[in-house]
Amino acid sequence: MSGQRTEPAPETPPPDPAVRIGRIAAEGTTLECSVTPSASLRRFFTGEPFRAEYDVPIESVPDAILAIPVLAQVCPVAWAAGADVYVATVDRTFATALGEVEATLASLYPFIEGGDLYARAFAEPTLEVGRGSTDTGLLFTGGVDSTCSYVRHREEEPTLISIRGWTVTTDSSDDETWDRLRSRVSAFADERGLETAFVESNALSMLDHPMLLAHFKRYVDGGWYSSVGHGLGLLGLCAPLAAARELSELYVAATHWEGVDLEWGSRPDIDDRVRWTGTRSHHDAYELTRQERIDRIADYVRTEAPELPLQTCNVRIEDNCGRCEKCYRTAVGLRLSGLDPTDHGYPREALDYDAIQRGLENGDWILGEDERYMWADIRDRVHETDPQSPAERAFFEWLLEADLDGLVDESGSPLSHRALRAGARNTPTGVYTRIYPVWDAAKGVYRRFA
Repeated sequence: MSGQRTEPAPETPPPDPAVRIGRIAAEGTTLECSVTPSASLRRFFTGEPFRAEYDVPIESVPDAILAIPVLAQVCPVAWAAGADVYVATVDRTFATALGEVEATLASLYPFIEGGDLYARAFAEPTLEVGRGSTDTGLLFTGGVDSTCSYVRHREEEPTLISIRGWTVTTDSSDDETWDRLRSRVSAFADERGLETAFVESNALSMLDHPMLLAHFKRYVDGGWYSSVGHGLGLLGLCAPLAAARELSELYVAATHWEGVDLEWGSRPDIDDRVRWTGTRSHHDAYELTRQERIDRIADYVRTEAPELPLQTCNVRIEDNCGRCEKCYRTAVGLRLSGLDPTDHGYPREALDYDAIQRGLENGDWILGEDERYMWADIRDRVHETDPQSPAERAFFEWLLEADLDGLVDESGSPLSHRALRAGARNTPTGVYTRIYPVWDAAKGVYRRFA
């Protein structure tokens, strides 16, 4: 953050605006602590204590490392409000990393005011785990980006880490989805002799995302977590796991690439700076466009994994629907890299070129600037590809002439959602608290924008 300061009077309530992290309890595989915002920040928090569940005991992990997951979620909100954060102890290396990440976010977003981090101790823990280890971890979903990172680093035999709490929520309604994701990732790992790690956290539900969007949506292309918080947040969640499993390196796959000028919460100048005692993080494959990542996957398919599955669907996580924009886009990308999408988890209709063109022309999907870049990347490859059917030829010809800028929804969400955000932004906290149940009922609308 802007500065590291020793807390002079820990029993004294911090001044407003501020957030205090309570005692961090680690019992077995469970991490929990309270988060207490001052009055002006309460609207950005739901009142839930922070929780994270790991699949390995974390009781022996030092408190300074255990503080990292909650700080990684809370600090960006505090920076946006110009608030200080108070915690009993924190790893000194991570505290330094927070200052560097805050500086990056401040360079991207005008609303990032920064703040100080107060602790009774900035610790430099001695770790038996993590010291001298060459083991690596990879945040993994089975999509194009994380699969490409696996292909690039497969000789390191990385532990595949999957996190529940963002695209798969901790709501009981998502239990079956999470079970299917675990099964799919475990099957991928078993076939390759890899270890897996699964983390569950309420990192998002402890934050009030509708209110964060109400205040800051006008500054970001997408949602709060995707635009601001997820690089630091997801990597920070891995800190106790990395210490317990002796992971010295963590890879997170790039979404964008060099030349894509977008504000995004996971970037080289964020992820490469996230570190703590024993572990460093790396933003991987940023030098490759998405189509070039598919090329890397295609090389691996042809030499080692002819039926490699991919899962990229925006609608469901257990398989690919073949009808959403991301399924269509990935299927076209696979075809341009010389692969048959049906061999890799996509139904045949995912290459229905007439449906793709109609959907793009009719605005059937809310597309942001990142999708525009990805379709432009595909268009660049179309120049080098001979069509294999009249339908493909017609689509390629249309795409080469299409106004991709016109496909982008500048608002990022329907008018009704923007009206709700404007209302919440101008609602006093006391009134907002009384109407919260009504607002909470609309939260499902925002899940895709988180």
